[in-house]
Amino acid sequence: MNNSPLKPAHYVKTDQRLRQVVAELAAQPLIAVDTESNSLYAYRERVCLIQISTRATDYIIDPVAGLDVQPLAALFGDPTIEKVFHAAEYDLMTMKRDFGFEFRSLFDTMVAARICGYKGIGLGTLLGEIVGIGVDKSHQRDNWGKRPLPKDSLLYAQMDTHYLPQLRDHFYEKLTELNRWEEAREAFADLVTVPASVNGFDPDGYWRIAIPNHLTRRQVAILRELYLLREELARDRDVPTFKVFTDKMLSAIAAAAPKTLDELESIQGVPSSQARRYGKALLEAVERGVKGKVPQPPTQGPPANPAVVERYAALREWRKERAARRGVESDVIISKDALWSVAETMPDSLDAMRDIQGIGPWRLQQYGEELLGVIKKYK
Repeated sequence: MNNSPLKPAHYVKTDQRLRQVVAELAAQPLIAVDTESNSLYAYRERVCLIQISTRATDYIIDPVAGLDVQPLAALFGDPTIEKVFHAAEYDLMTMKRDFGFEFRSLFDTMVAARICGYKGIGLGTLLGEIVGIGVDKSHQRDNWGKRPLPKDSLLYAQMDTHYLPQLRDHFYEKLTELNRWEEAREAFADLVTVPASVNGFDPDGYWRIAIPNHLTRRQVAILRELYLLREELARDRDVPTFKVFTDKMLSAIAAAAPKTLDELESIQGVPSSQARRYGKALLEAVERGVKGKVPQPPTQGPPANPAVVERYAALREWRKERAARRGVESDVIISKDALWSVAETMPDSLDAMRDIQGIGPWRLQQYGEELLGVIKKYK
């Protein structure tokens, strides 16, 4: 494969330089965009790099340098500039969260690949197959919040956007050839509605550990104290919570309720190094859980209507068969949430189906009558 070095990207870390770059990019009909975050290394992740490429030039913008990235908002919201991403959802959610950006006119090469029936849809796979470029995946787990960044890391970040215009052109031709361009446009439009990601502490998050591990109510009380301890330690050390204690370790300690350091060290799944380093704090948390108030389980929603479940099962079977005929994954046809909405509302006409999120004009025309045919059997 051709791995010739690229021309160095323009590294942007001052407000003045960013304003100049935005002025240059505003004249472009297309820009490729990607981000790098530090979720593996920080208590609260943040967007650490924003990479942007035109067909001729690559830029790496550094929010960690303290520059004001708000001038980018006009670019991302401009409907006349196409923004090309690969697997855009995470990038959109984190940029909405950290900077409040809104987006219009997207093209997602991963979504396009799925609509075209590609099985290997990772960026590295597509670059190898379509562009003939190899990517060093070892940099996927780099600490993007660290400064200065090594040259190899910067090159990896640059490559994430440098070839996206070529991928975009390939898939535009493929979508047009397969008569799937309108379907893709509708899918791209759906993408811009993804909500901002949440980057906060969930005080009831311990239930997500307790319920699948079938802990008793008293064990849940212990788990809650261990969960709060982990959060405090992670915040103080500025590391992700999984780098302090794993969920599996918290569950094991809560189930065993150790009273001594020896008992703590004997629990399977508790590393001796962790027991020695945090033994006193862990045992104190266990004691608080043993003596404290037993927490009430989270409020459950009403049970699903059996009739709705039956209709949804039929719709899901239709979707599975439709996807198999096309040679794509089922959610390319229509999302699970949209199917559930159809099952719940039981629309009796195409007009009644127009307001369902995830069923745009193309899907309505393509699949509307078939969907109505499935649910009419249950009227």
